[in-house]
Amino acid sequence: MFLETKGIEFIEYPIDGDSAARAAMTERAGGASSLPQIFINDQHIGGCQELLMLEHRGELDALLSPP
Repeated sequence: MFLETKGIEFIEYPIDGDSAARAAMTERAGGASSLPQIFINDQHIGGCQELLMLEHRGELDALLSPP
């Protein structure tokens, strides 16, 4: 909901029940297996708490800018 209220476009990949997709996500996230795992421009951010901390520190908008 946070992403939607900020007007941020995103793609959600539901991986519940898909062990191969979950294993791939865990590997891509450096071993993190909780959901959600958030990536911005292929950079692993972490979960929801980390995303909200970026926003709180005023760092999220810079990450969302095109490279």
